[in-house]
Amino acid sequence: MPSAPALGPGTRVARGVDALHRVLEGEAVIVDLATGTYFGLNEVGTSIWERIGAEGGATVEEVAAALETEYEVSRETAERDARALLERMASRGLVRVL
Repeated sequence: MPSAPALGPGTRVARGVDALHRVLEGEAVIVDLATGTYFGLNEVGTSIWERIGAEGGATVEEVAAALETEYEVSRETAERDARALLERMASRGLVRVL
């Protein structure tokens, strides 16, 4: 498994090319076709996943701004949590840095 890249606020990320997902009752299940492993996301994680799925992905800062509004949390909390999840997913090949 590759090491997790350090992501900054301006880092643009997108879904990995081998990652397929399905959302069930507000939570996503992702399968990595390259390895056959599954990764589950709660509601907040699913929101992050949906935001990076647009053409061209999204920056960590854009994701954090959306989470700040959607979940009424501080920008620092939103950015810290988004960065942690995205780094974890990047280390598993589910997210790619653009």
